[in-house]
Amino acid sequence: MSSHTTLVSAEQLATHLGDPSWVLVDCRFSLQDLDAGRAAWRQGTIAGAVYASLDDDLSGEVVAGKTGRHPLPSVDRIAQTLGAWGIGAQTQVVAFDDKGGPFAARLWWMLRWLGHDAVAVLDGGLRAWAEAGQALAPGQPPVRSEVFTARPRPEMIVTADEVLTAREAPTVAVLDARAAPRFSGEHEPIDPVAGHIAGAINAPFADNLADDQRLLSRALLRQRYDALLGERGSGDAICYCGSGVTACHDILAMAHAGLALPRLYVGSWSEWITDPQRPRQ
Repeated sequence: MSSHTTLVSAEQLATHLGDPSWVLVDCRFSLQDLDAGRAAWRQGTIAGAVYASLDDDLSGEVVAGKTGRHPLPSVDRIAQTLGAWGIGAQTQVVAFDDKGGPFAARLWWMLRWLGHDAVAVLDGGLRAWAEAGQALAPGQPPVRSEVFTARPRPEMIVTADEVLTAREAPTVAVLDARAAPRFSGEHEPIDPVAGHIAGAINAPFADNLADDQRLLSRALLRQRYDALLGERGSGDAICYCGSGVTACHDILAMAHAGLALPRLYVGSWSEWITDPQRPRQ
């Protein structure tokens, strides 16, 4: 049976509601109200969807002065969590949120990193679900568990030291997924230092989206990233953002466009600035 590895439409998902081989994950989250996503899930979500908290489930322990704001959890811990949600080797996972996909893309990327390719993001998220005439149901705990066997792909990640070296290479593009005012340093609402990694290129994740919060067509995404990368290959590129979340949206967009997966600097800007010697602009 073929799997979905980048996007699914609301119409495709509707035909699999109740399918025991599909697990739906509601990834709604707000940096301003850490409980808002879970509360919204409890009130109404796609029937059968479990809830994934960016802070509690998709991130590990923050170490002040060393990590970014959303480091990865340990492999063992996230494997246990995924299994508890009912995700096994043959499971098709669909992640969604209500912000155009940045939080869903974090789970998408994590599953790919852990060796599970049958994962996709609901194109357009809950807005597309509503526009397709589909209803919501109160969130409920998982009804079954599976054994999730992680097969990490360390080559998908780069460290700060590796970014420091790679940024000097003419074959490597370093892409910053934050909005232009944060990239330029004109506006920094979250981190204590403004600016960007020296030499990085601004690639706001929001520019991957049409007005209806669906991803642009494959052709338009390919055109966008070809222009950003120039002669440099996507497989050598490095994506980052504020804390390793919205950068995953750029990686998803490139994958959907048929490009090789770039690498993720998980620590991103919030880790980069913990060392004042790291070059920034």
